[in-house]
Amino acid sequence: MFSSFFASKKWALWAYLGALFLLLSLYFQTKFTVDINEWYRKFYDIVQNVSQHSIDDFWASMVEFAKIAFPYVFLATITGYFTRIWAFKWREAMTFTYIKYWRNVKNEIEGSSQRIQEDIYRFAKIVESLGLQVASALMKLFAFLPILWELSSGVNIPILKDFEGSLVWVALLVSIGGLVISWFVGIMLPGLEYNNQKVEAAFRKELVYGEDNKENFAQIPTLTELFTGLKFNYNRLFLHYGYFDLWINFFSQLMIIVPILIMGPGLFSGLITLGVMMQVNNAFAQVRNSFSIFINNWTTITELRSIHKRLKEFEINIGYKI
Repeated sequence: MFSSFFASKKWALWAYLGALFLLLSLYFQTKFTVDINEWYRKFYDIVQNVSQHSIDDFWASMVEFAKIAFPYVFLATITGYFTRIWAFKWREAMTFTYIKYWRNVKNEIEGSSQRIQEDIYRFAKIVESLGLQVASALMKLFAFLPILWELSSGVNIPILKDFEGSLVWVALLVSIGGLVISWFVGIMLPGLEYNNQKVEAAFRKELVYGEDNKENFAQIPTLTELFTGLKFNYNRLFLHYGYFDLWINFFSQLMIIVPILIMGPGLFSGLITLGVMMQVNNAFAQVRNSFSIFINNWTTITELRSIHKRLKEFEINIGYKI
């Protein structure tokens, strides 16, 4: 999967220079995000003390926001476009590497067409999305941890105010706790996704055979039996995703209120301003989302794990060597 792109002389420029471009782009996007976080503090301090500011201060703040936001939008758009091309190049490398080995295999391999066409496509698509998010999360984590650590001085809750960098520790603890719970709640999902693709492949294969020979294939009893298995597996999958979604939605809503609960007493005691509170809220969200990148993408990761398992089996069956 990885060696076909990153260990190939043919694809080396695309693989490594493309990855470097994406990392540099994410770095500058992170810088813009830090600038916007600082803008939050200035803007909401103006809102809190509106009698001490003029309308010119308001419009100056809007101009400052535009100078940050517009370049960010442009850079994010370019990055998204390039990422899709880069991921498709990875798919191309994997596809023709697998085909070269697959054509030399004499025995029939179950689901070969699905592995080469659909699974590689989905693998590249998920890597395009998830890989970029993980890299962005790491950069934001390094950028916002010092900010959140410094802002922790505004905490006015007895249990937390004695701990240096308390906001960072809270973000870390809730994220690790959420990840552990998510792991146990969603432990059945990768296996169910894997089984789901097997029954989907069997149903699709019968339909494909029926296109050429309806007398011997795609008979109603056969399709009904295959679809019954498909329906049974989907019902189990939906059930497990149901209670997993219940947990994820609860956790997401809880995290909205956590920084407000922590910083609220400091606002009413005069220890912090509204601008600082909004800056903390934004910084906490950035750090917490970085810590929780795997929780927020658990469904996608589950799908990636099942695809990786199927492609790994296919590599073994075609005798692919790294």
